[in-house]
This record gives sequence, C-alpha cells and structure tokens, in this order.
Amino acid sequence: MAVLKSGDIEGARQNFLECRNLLREMVSTQAQTEANAPLTNLEPVRNAIPRKNMAMAVRYTLYVLERVAPGPGVEVRVAPYAAVKILEGPASDPHNLTPPDVIELEPWVWMRMACGITTWAQEKAAGHISAVGERDDLSRLLPIEA
Repeated sequence: MAVLKSGDIEGARQNFLECRNLLREMVSTQAQTEANAPLTNLEPVRNAIPRKNMAMAVRYTLYVLERVAPGPGVEVRVAPYAAVKILEGPASDPHNLTPPDVIELEPWVWMRMACGITTWAQEKAAGHISAVGERDDLSRLLPIEA
C-alpha cells in the first residue's frame, strides 16, 4: 500500500516544508548545552504543528525515501504514521511479512533527521533509533530533499 495517495503528495510536501522551517527556526534561536547536541525540547514545535500535518509530513518524507532507495530489504517504521520498505536485500519472510532489517523511530526523531537538524549518528548514540539487521544505517539517505 502506498504511503501517500497521489492527490495528497503536494499538500504533504507543504506540511514537510512547514515542519522543517519551524525546526530550523527553533534551532537557530534555541541555545544548546553542547555543540551538535540533539534537539530534544520540541514542545513549541509540537504545539505549532497539528497532528494531521505532522502525519502528512512524515508520510511525505517516507514517500521520498521509498523513491530514492526502492527495494524490499529494510522496513522503516515511523509509528503511528507510516512504514515503508526500502533498499535492496532479502524480501520479507512469507510467513510474517517482516524483512530481516527493521528500523523503528518516533516521529520527531525521524523529522529531526529528515530535516537535517540532527544526524543518524547523533540519534543512534542517544538511543533514539531501534535498528535490527545488516542495513541499519540510513545516514547516506538523510536529510530528505523536498
């Protein structure tokens, strides 16, 4: 099943750009305790972006990711909004439909990386990414270009 309907792509792209702009603005004005520290106080942004818009922004980034790195080998889950399969590799086991490589992230962790606010390495080191399998590093695919 597609992560976005074709008629929703442009609106979802606008939601992504709105979210990205708010995150970047917040980073430029918020003093961080140490260089390159992950941005974790997201309350102002969470309050500024309606849940529906956030869901569409996440779906848009996963839609782009799916087009940039097609394949059945890795499942990227950003619950509760969407999941996609990307990258070449062994397909899902026909009995449970889960590929051997699975990456799970919370929406704001995913959006920070998709927007270029934090890196894969920063979020992984902070324990914000659950990744199982040989292809458990998406750093070469991030940030997402709108």
